[in-house]
Amino acid sequence: MEAFFITAPGQSEIGDIPVPRPGPEEVLLRTRIVGMCGSDLNTYRGANPMVTYPRIPGHEIAATIEEVGAQVPEQFRPGMDVTVSPYTSCGTCASCRRGRVNACQRNQTLGVQRDGAMTRYFVAPWRKLYVAEGLSLRALSVVEPLSVGFHASARGRVTPSDTVLVLGCGTVGLGAIAAAAFAGATVIACDLDDAKLSLASQAGARHVLNSARGSIADAARELTNGLGPDVVIEAIGLPETFRLAVDVVAFTGRVVYVGYAKQPVTYETKLFVQKELDILGSRNALDEFPTVIAMLQQGRFPVELIISRTTSLSGAGTVLSEWSAKPHAFTKILIEL
Repeated sequence: MEAFFITAPGQSEIGDIPVPRPGPEEVLLRTRIVGMCGSDLNTYRGANPMVTYPRIPGHEIAATIEEVGAQVPEQFRPGMDVTVSPYTSCGTCASCRRGRVNACQRNQTLGVQRDGAMTRYFVAPWRKLYVAEGLSLRALSVVEPLSVGFHASARGRVTPSDTVLVLGCGTVGLGAIAAAAFAGATVIACDLDDAKLSLASQAGARHVLNSARGSIADAARELTNGLGPDVVIEAIGLPETFRLAVDVVAFTGRVVYVGYAKQPVTYETKLFVQKELDILGSRNALDEFPTVIAMLQQGRFPVELIISRTTSLSGAGTVLSEWSAKPHAFTKILIEL
């Protein structure tokens, strides 16, 4: 069967691999749609330190159950459409012992540390499946990246009384915006792209700021009566936005980093102490899939509007090359199989 491989930085190809067989507690899934993630772009650019080559990408998944193993519960049946949690957990590391399996020291995400779903069929444990009645395949394919944004909001302990600034309106940033709005908070969205800011408004942002048109710090303070946002979620991954989050957040506020900077970051560390900040990392998703599914079932997110391009498996290499050349030109790319 066909599979899409990133074979080296800047190189990809369609290859042929055997159809896998499910074990007793696994299901064989027919891939229907896979979303391309920023981690896939970093893999293509050679900037993902967790990847070895060649690698089949794909962890934002909509799939149909083709076959079930002998020990799979009866509620999972052939023909059902599902999405998949793409993470693993070892059960023995410090994170797993604390119940925070999303940050497992030995995690292997589909399409990153192990081959993913950008192929005709793949197998997954039944415990990783989520059924979502009434959702389209396209909506199913965005559950995982939105869940990453929802987890960032959960890490920031967002409440209805909070004002939340989200830096970056890619899919994960839009997920954080939707999560904070879903929790009842006032959301300020920041990006360079007016089209993405329009999406942010439809995802729940009350205010939008274009960073090309003035100081984000000044505008955020003006919107919060000089206090600064209670929570800042950084979903870009640049040294300057890492610093901006600490500079602009309110005293005793929370900063959540879901992006990661590719270069070292230099801080004025007195703000950590002077403001008595909670500075938090956010990795993957924990138990946010059902909440995201509920939000999508309520029609509270503009799924169709965030999709920039849809292509076939054979077109994946071309669109990945185009994305690499113009990373701000796309919000969500879907591969339909």
